[in-house]
Amino acid sequence: MKFLVIELPNGKNSQQNSPTKVFLLTLSLILISSIPLGLLKSSHSPLPSPKINISSLNSIELEKKCDVFNGKWVPHRQGPYYTNETCRLIIDQHNCMKFGRPDSEFMKWRWKPDDCELPLFDAAQFLEMVRGKSMAFVGDSVGRNQMQSLLCLLADVTYPEDISHKFSSDINYFKRWFYADYKFTLATFWSPFLVKSRDADADGHSFNSLMSLYLDEADEAWTNEIENFDYVIISAGQWFFRPIFFYEKGKLVGCHNCNENNITSLTRYYGYKMAFRTAFRTLLSLKNYKGTTFLRTFSASHFENGDWDKGGNCVRTRPFTSQEMKLEEYNLEFYLTQVEELRKTEKEGKKIGLTFELLNTTEIMWLRPDGHPNSYGRSMNRNAAVNDCVHWCLPGPIDTWNEFLLYLMKREVLLRLKAKLMKNA
Repeated sequence: MKFLVIELPNGKNSQQNSPTKVFLLTLSLILISSIPLGLLKSSHSPLPSPKINISSLNSIELEKKCDVFNGKWVPHRQGPYYTNETCRLIIDQHNCMKFGRPDSEFMKWRWKPDDCELPLFDAAQFLEMVRGKSMAFVGDSVGRNQMQSLLCLLADVTYPEDISHKFSSDINYFKRWFYADYKFTLATFWSPFLVKSRDADADGHSFNSLMSLYLDEADEAWTNEIENFDYVIISAGQWFFRPIFFYEKGKLVGCHNCNENNITSLTRYYGYKMAFRTAFRTLLSLKNYKGTTFLRTFSASHFENGDWDKGGNCVRTRPFTSQEMKLEEYNLEFYLTQVEELRKTEKEGKKIGLTFELLNTTEIMWLRPDGHPNSYGRSMNRNAAVNDCVHWCLPGPIDTWNEFLLYLMKREVLLRLKAKLMKNA
């Protein structure tokens, strides 16, 4: 591990430049001290205590860049951070142990990057980082699944107050939590397509009914409030498998799987690309948005022995091995499509001081067919068991997403610190 190093120019303590050195060193210490104390204390943190070398001030070295998303699942005998008994906020949809899942080995694996260590999640450290700030999850129910994981991870320190009723009448899909001791707000905005949508099926809404998407109009369910948030985790996925009409500039431009001969056939990936393009462009254009945006990438389902509506299930109890793992074409295509849009947005964001980050969960979660509720959960909309191979048990492999999230947040703090110091050097 490389430490943050502050060096004086030329390795000398010459009398001529001492005022400049003193100023820069003082500035450096002030900036370092502005990082919450919790960040510098944790034994699991990739942010070591600053090491000041007064021989030079012309370089600031961060921990060697490591791709934490490249690695493998390894046994972790210590087990999960929490259980369904120690966290009272697990909803029935994810509460696999409550509903009788007989095995527990799926909770005893941890992601190990190839070239570095992924720090354990430190709830106290996270809460110090977000003190006085706000975070929003924008997307579908898998995005909400990640937020539920975060609630349980933070419960190791404190529980929040549910203030959803103050902001929405639909408190199942638009949740808001407040951590009073930290003045931290955590929210989820239901927007499965990220863009404006409506039902288009004459028979009404169902699990596989026809939808209309307005690909150049971001969904106001999240855009009307997102400017106030400091961190935004954006995602979308499984809803794009539906039959869909695509509209642009108010006109029908094509459809996916709509079985209409007189309408141009477009792939689901086209709609996916345009939805993310619109979402990212919206964030770039919002006058008051100053937050950091994380793209949480496509999360695959693991239905075997049939589709989700034809008896498919997910009964495996171990991760795939590298030999078994072959990312299906549609998973890869969804991933590549959204990442391409993110990379374009990153460049535009830098021009106006906005940060867009990749939170890559696609490949690591494809390796975890054992992590879903299958029949050991309950439907969100009715108290009935369903074979759910889309969402993730809590606790379970989805907790790793929030280890990634904290790692990226801490890395951003150091990168900004380095930029400030280099600018003033």
